[in-house]
Amino acid sequence: MSAAVTYAGPRSRTLGYGPRTSAAATDIRPAASTRLRLGRPFRGARMLGIGALAAIWVTGSATGLIDPRILPAPWTVVTTGIDLVSTGRLQENLAISLQRSALGLVFGVSIGVVLALLAGLSRLGDALIDGPIQVKRSIPNLALLPLLILWFGIGEDMKVITIAIGVFLPIYIHTHNGLRSIDARFVELSETVALSRAQFVRRVVLPGALPGFLLGLRFAVTGSMLALVVVEQVNATAGIGYMMELARTYGQTEIIFVGLVVYGVLGYTADAVVRLLQRRALSWRKTLED
Repeated sequence: MSAAVTYAGPRSRTLGYGPRTSAAATDIRPAASTRLRLGRPFRGARMLGIGALAAIWVTGSATGLIDPRILPAPWTVVTTGIDLVSTGRLQENLAISLQRSALGLVFGVSIGVVLALLAGLSRLGDALIDGPIQVKRSIPNLALLPLLILWFGIGEDMKVITIAIGVFLPIYIHTHNGLRSIDARFVELSETVALSRAQFVRRVVLPGALPGFLLGLRFAVTGSMLALVVVEQVNATAGIGYMMELARTYGQTEIIFVGLVVYGVLGYTADAVVRLLQRRALSWRKTLED
């Protein structure tokens, strides 16, 4: 029997006599099966829960377990939706809602990115900006609504500003965190190769903050939908929320559920688009979802 002394390092090697230990045998990198055990989702997994809820809804309505006065049957909601589309009522209100949401999203994202860059790239900016925003973080948007109505009235300006406020906060927080989490080695490397400040921002800061910004964008599109639901029920004359509020007045539960379905589809679609953008822009970063 031959004697051997094995060095217990990242790649074990044999010192002395005896058979060599292969590097592949001692490689501690996680295998694909390990990644699967950690919960890598399969394609279409996110639709599984939605499909299960729909099946429960259909079954409960068909068997009479669900009272139609409380929760209309899915076929009733579908029929109502078709009627709203045929009369053009749904398209008109949906166009108004999309316009409000898009304007609030554009303004909110722009403001959040600018404030995050000012606070993330300057100590003075961080001292002046981060504190007030952290205070705002503890104040719900609904608490600001009476003040916004006093300042801007009940017109479109108030609605767009409310949506923008719901959007800029997650953009700022996650982008600012991404800026603060840039690896110090990249900063040292940029100093070594003598990058100018503009080159440093373009080649190091912005790519380093991109994961945080895209994560904040996912929360922002959801926040825009939540704010949209609120503002469209405050003395609005058009929009999906207005259509739902009018249906509440006349006890038309099926129209309310059509509006809820539209809000849900809009939010899910927007999140799916951002997730796709996230995968494309961060294709170099391997995660369990890749």
